[in-house]
Amino acid sequence: MSNKVRMNRMFSERGKCFDVAIDHGFFNEHSFLSGIENMKQAVETIVRAGPDCVQLSAGQARLLQEIPGKRKPGLVLRTDAANIYGSALPSVLFSELIDRAAEQAVQLDAVAVCVNLLLLPGQPELHRQCVRNVMMLKTECERYGMPLMVEPLVMLPNEAKGGYMVDGDIRKIMPLVRQAVELGADIIKADPCDDVTEYHRVIEIASGVPVLVRGGGRAGDREIIGRTVELMKQGASGIVYGRNVIQHPNPAGMTAALMAVVHEGASAEEALAILERGDVR
Repeated sequence: MSNKVRMNRMFSERGKCFDVAIDHGFFNEHSFLSGIENMKQAVETIVRAGPDCVQLSAGQARLLQEIPGKRKPGLVLRTDAANIYGSALPSVLFSELIDRAAEQAVQLDAVAVCVNLLLLPGQPELHRQCVRNVMMLKTECERYGMPLMVEPLVMLPNEAKGGYMVDGDIRKIMPLVRQAVELGADIIKADPCDDVTEYHRVIEIASGVPVLVRGGGRAGDREIIGRTVELMKQGASGIVYGRNVIQHPNPAGMTAALMAVVHEGASAEEALAILERGDVR
């Protein structure tokens, strides 16, 4: 089966997608558990809000797929576990694929799989592991018609800010995004750059592969919504936000506000009004 079939379940008719990431527990980091201590409740809350996709690990995907009914988000399956997210890096770094990732994705009725392409300062071996992971996963995805979402992450040195901090330098983001495309990504999940009005350069370098922009760490409502509005104007195909939804006091309202931006071209003020009203689709 062509991967286009599953991508049609992921993207709207206009080619837009909002994927809510709830896979943070996969990474063995205490701070990532905030807002998702009760995963069943977290998944049900997000499903009611109606985003296009929910990103989960194989061990938690059942919480989405066991929900009855036709109208629920598609599953994006996280396929790799890494140990790079703490405030101090361990002596040995890894990013390991789950076994037969694309096959598991088919069994779980996923619409796509997601894998990291990590670039940490002074850690070329970790980058090599990630390149190898993407290459292996691409072959398996082609066999099963499973769309491959690659997540190129350019990170700051841990001593700079400590643990999983994004380097927003567009000159570093662009070549890593392009490498992901060259390795066969069907979808790119990339960081925003420091000046989001330059993001059209990232879209161009992706060579027609849809780019979904990551949310990163928690930000204020006006900041995250305003940034999303500008990123969509710059040509992004959508967003993949996690902590800015699941750690928000009103996850359903934030989802509704961001869905309006992604799918309806809502302004920042219109989206903030939706959030304040607590609207749910």
